[in-house]
Amino acid sequence: MSKQVHPTDARLIDAFIDDLWLQQGVSQHTQSAYRTDLMQLSRFAAAHGLGSLIELKSDDLRGFIQYKQTQRHSQRSVARFISSARKCFRYLLRTQQRTDDPSAHLDTPKQPSALPKSLSEADVEALLAAPDTNTALGLRDRCMLEVLYATGLRVSELIGLQIHQVSMRQGLVRVTGKGDKERIVPLGEEALDWLQRYLHNGRAQLFGPRSSAVDSHDVLFLSTRGQQMTRQTFWHRIKQLATTAGLSIELSPHTLRHAFATHLLNHGADLRALQMLLGHADIATTQIYTHVARARLQAIHAEHHPRG
Repeated sequence: MSKQVHPTDARLIDAFIDDLWLQQGVSQHTQSAYRTDLMQLSRFAAAHGLGSLIELKSDDLRGFIQYKQTQRHSQRSVARFISSARKCFRYLLRTQQRTDDPSAHLDTPKQPSALPKSLSEADVEALLAAPDTNTALGLRDRCMLEVLYATGLRVSELIGLQIHQVSMRQGLVRVTGKGDKERIVPLGEEALDWLQRYLHNGRAQLFGPRSSAVDSHDVLFLSTRGQQMTRQTFWHRIKQLATTAGLSIELSPHTLRHAFATHLLNHGADLRALQMLLGHADIATTQIYTHVARARLQAIHAEHHPRG
């Protein structure tokens, strides 16, 4: 496939992404995903002489979807592209750059109802105990894991935390999540204890001369370079610690968030309360955890009940 993007498409995609952020406040991660999808579509169109995004027809979009399928892209990847295309062509229609929407009749592939992988409570304890808390780096890692498990934050929310978002006195963290929606989440005694240890004994050692006065002074969790760490850096650390803990489960960016949700439900948490803690806009998104919790309870029953 051509590496060239149609000359007008790069500017058009930038304008669409800016509009999407203004209208819906989507995250940087979502913006990047939509940009990738539309750039791929533009390169496909250029390689096949189909013109710019303003000129594409429904059959052109279906051709691109077929191309993605032949390249063994997942159903989830195809579904995300269709979502990107629909939003983009609605934008073009709304801004009168097109008079029709070629994505209107695209069929979204059915998604497999995959349940999120979770850690058992014993697995979580092993992971939490893995960092060497005699070092500043280990103290930071233990603190991050404790806060993540105590709050169920998204990884992007965790690494982006600023010191002023945490109230040690009230035991709360104020988080700005998807769509710039703010929520307040309790931290719990263990997470608060490790936060105090990290702030008193670890963070100052990570905040070195290479730290940017503007970018790093308020960042809660610092990298070894004294700056805000990336998602990739954090999950590289998590995978290392999982190996140290002897865990065989393959970790994803949401593993501890899933564990937080599942363990709360297992211990009787209310689904609506869990929805608020996780920052889900739709209760349907939260309900997937009831399936996880139910499966876990069935496994416990089968293992421990005398007639299981």
